[in-house]
Amino acid sequence: MAMIEVKNVTKSFQIQSFDESTKKYIKTKLTVLQDFSVDFDQQGVTVLIGPSGTGKSTLLRCINGLETIDEGDILVDGMSVRDKHKLKNIRLTCGMVFQQTVLFPHLNVMQNLTLGPRKLLGMSMAQATDKAKHLLNKVGLISKEKARHFELSGGEQQRIAIARALMMDPKALLLDEITSALDPEMTSEVLHILEDLAADGVCMIAVTHEMVFARHVARRIIFMDKGAVAVDADKDEFFTVHRKENERVASFLKFIGE
Repeated sequence: MAMIEVKNVTKSFQIQSFDESTKKYIKTKLTVLQDFSVDFDQQGVTVLIGPSGTGKSTLLRCINGLETIDEGDILVDGMSVRDKHKLKNIRLTCGMVFQQTVLFPHLNVMQNLTLGPRKLLGMSMAQATDKAKHLLNKVGLISKEKARHFELSGGEQQRIAIARALMMDPKALLLDEITSALDPEMTSEVLHILEDLAADGVCMIAVTHEMVFARHVARRIIFMDKGAVAVDADKDEFFTVHRKENERVASFLKFIGE
């Protein structure tokens, strides 16, 4: 059994717009994922790429139970996201790091890292502090343990956010465009950490436009288009066979300058 099973999922949003002819607001349905199915195991890194608006980030949010699904089901380690009683365990199983870092501004780095394990996992302060120091060493920020978020660069904040997710011992990390707001130097800092985690065997599902990351650490690449899986291939096959033979893939890679 795969660790994450996405089964025939459909997800839509209600969009409100103003109709000039009737001078009224009207609601229309935007379907982002349509009868979508894919499995993720615990082996390596899967990168989700594709045009904006094709459901990549929505898929991650559905897996983590942050968005409800209209049809189908998602099983995370055997737990259905439709079962509200399982959502806490699902979110502990799949740590998520967002595009916009959400460190608690009133807490320093160490407090940000230790809060969750103490409150949700029952760790003692000593246990949580030891684990936090280990992870801060791993992301190269042990000297920042007393810093507040405004004293950190964007790249440092994202590295802390990754460490905070790892504090909960998740079986998978869901990474949603975590380098999109960073400059090239900060992006390099974060990608280096993700490469190290991949080498350590941490399972990651990453939405990204960073093909450098995809080329270096991805085991599998899923190209999404119009709310469906257009290509699902291992990295080497994607960048050789599909890049040359699939016009849609070639067009997308050319558009992002790859």
